[in-house]
Amino acid sequence: MATIEECRAALEKLSDNMQHAEGDVRTAAELDRSVSCWITDLDVTFVGRMTGGRIVVQDTLQGPPREKAQIRLSMAGDDLVALVGGGLNFAKAWGSGRVKLHAGVRDLLVLRKLL
Repeated sequence: MATIEECRAALEKLSDNMQHAEGDVRTAAELDRSVSCWITDLDVTFVGRMTGGRIVVQDTLQGPPREKAQIRLSMAGDDLVALVGGGLNFAKAWGSGRVKLHAGVRDLLVLRKLL
C-alpha cells in the first residue's frame, strides 16, 4: 500500500509533468480550478488548486473531501502512484471504477487531453 508521502510525491510528479507539457495537453494543464484527490485506502484527501500549469497542494486532510472541488479525483494510493508512473492506463482504470473523476462537462472535455 502506498504511503501518504508516496502519494504526495506522485501528485508533485504529475504537476511537474503538466508544467512541461506541450500542445493540447498544455492547454488542458492551464485550467484554473480547485482540485481534491481522495486516497480512499489511506482515507486522506489532498486539496489544492490547478493553476499556472501545475497542481498546487495546499492541504492534506483526514477523511473524504470536506468541500466540493471543481475537479475531484478518488482512488487507492497504489493506483495514483501507478497512474503517474505509467503503469496504469487512466481510461481503463476510470472505466473499471478504480479511479473516479468528477468535474463539469466542459472541464471533462478539456481534461481528457491531459489524462
